[in-house]
Amino acid sequence: MWEGLSTRLEGEIVVLEPLRPKHEEELRAAGADPEIWRWMTVHGHAPETFTDWLDMTMKAAAEGREVPFAIVLRETGRVVGSTRYLSLRPEHRGLEIGYTWHSRDVWGKGVNIEAKYLLLEHAFERAGCMRVEFKTDAKNERARAALEALPARFEGVFLSHMLVRDGEVRDSAWYAITEAEWPAVRTNLQRRISEKR
Repeated sequence: MWEGLSTRLEGEIVVLEPLRPKHEEELRAAGADPEIWRWMTVHGHAPETFTDWLDMTMKAAAEGREVPFAIVLRETGRVVGSTRYLSLRPEHRGLEIGYTWHSRDVWGKGVNIEAKYLLLEHAFERAGCMRVEFKTDAKNERARAALEALPARFEGVFLSHMLVRDGEVRDSAWYAITEAEWPAVRTNLQRRISEKR
């Protein structure tokens, strides 16, 4: 377990709360749209696969392998999605941010920008990370554009990296931000968040 990673992170647009069973009902509602899951590793919009996704998520959290969060709108308290820390490597001061999704009604409204900001700030400024990485389906142009806008550095494509959904072979695009790059990324994200207020 990486001490201190699982904590409430508060921003101006969103609050990231450590994922708990109390979030299940609102998460199901937020994740009912199949389009949200188009590029995820599972088809989480269906009730039975959402249950599997949540069970796997909670098990990984209980075992200390991942640190999942519910994304909550600060103004209304509504749960609109989820994100997490994974690929935890405290011995190398590195981790991944991923499995991020949120309901389409908040796309483009600063939710993803501030969620990434809060996770990156916590990772670099409190958890002592020297590297934070991101992976996405190489075909997912929307996610890749969002990562490049952070900006995270593109590091390449891993061919035949993993099997997803119903056995589909995925090539994964890798991105990263290092400790040295974080100050410039932080400034850019703060500016972008202020534009969404």
